[in-house]
Amino acid sequence: MEKTEKREKRHLLHEAELFADRNKKILVALLMAVLIVLPMALNNQYLLTVAVKIGSYVIFALGLNVLTGYTGLVSLGHAGFVAVGAYTSSLLAVKMGMNFFGATILGMVVAGLVGVLLGLPTLRVTGTYLSIITLGFGEIVKMIAMNWTPVTNGTLGVKNIPKPSLFGIDLTISNYGLYYLMLVLLLAATLFCIALLRSKSGRAMQAIRADELAGVMMGINTTAYKILAFVISACICAMGGSLYSTLIGYIDPNTFNFDVSTLILSVVILGGMGTIRGMFVGAALLIAFPEVSRFLMEYRFVLYGVILVVMMRFRPQGILGWRSTLPYRLSPEVQKRVEQADQDKPLNLWQKDED
Repeated sequence: MEKTEKREKRHLLHEAELFADRNKKILVALLMAVLIVLPMALNNQYLLTVAVKIGSYVIFALGLNVLTGYTGLVSLGHAGFVAVGAYTSSLLAVKMGMNFFGATILGMVVAGLVGVLLGLPTLRVTGTYLSIITLGFGEIVKMIAMNWTPVTNGTLGVKNIPKPSLFGIDLTISNYGLYYLMLVLLLAATLFCIALLRSKSGRAMQAIRADELAGVMMGINTTAYKILAFVISACICAMGGSLYSTLIGYIDPNTFNFDVSTLILSVVILGGMGTIRGMFVGAALLIAFPEVSRFLMEYRFVLYGVILVVMMRFRPQGILGWRSTLPYRLSPEVQKRVEQADQDKPLNLWQKDED
């Protein structure tokens, strides 16, 4: 009896997921409409600050998802890429007076170069060893930010980070400008990830995640695509780091510690590795949770650990990760050709003899 009830619950959950997948265009349009009118509806600077923070972590998760969800390379030091983007853009804005957008692009370029440097020595290692290397990378970035005092100001950090300016207007929380800037950057990162997922490079990355040896036998240059995954992941996280730094207005080496890397990875796992919409759900849950339960702040990472253990036990694919376990979806044109080829294939001679 209990087994039957469990099957029915799973069936209902699967039906709900299928309904969301079939009507995703309508649901996305509704979501966009809600996000656009959200500032006017809330009219609360604190809640809008939390919303921008959630958007920043969605961008972080999208970046890590390219590496972990698409390519299957687990990173425990992605806060290092966020720090590179945040420090580069902040220092350019504070010390050289550069505009937010130009500083963000340069921060992404620097993070991409760092991604190449990190990707090269990790080509020969996988699994636990790769995680340890990325963990060390995050700590190295933190120590550089702490000890390179002439550039990074050391433990004093970077203060008075200016808000983005567009046509002479400062984009702040109070005038909703920073919130809408977050939406634009988030939309750009999301559309890029969707395009990447549907491209040849995205299919190659997914092949590496599924079976690297089989990918090599199919002629995929795994070395090039792994480095490409590191670079793309670093650039997306750097863009989010630039947004996050201008939101809080002050950064120091402890702003991007191991806890941040853990939180980003938790968002990816909870939402569903290899999916895009899962990053939105994971970030909304894990970033909003501490804000509504401040009395549990001392135990938040214990709760994160419990949540991840429960997810690994009962739903290892994540809340919205069910599609990531399905075969690659063919385009309608290709699907039509496959069906036509199945209809035109010759009759099996062995089956003819049996008849």
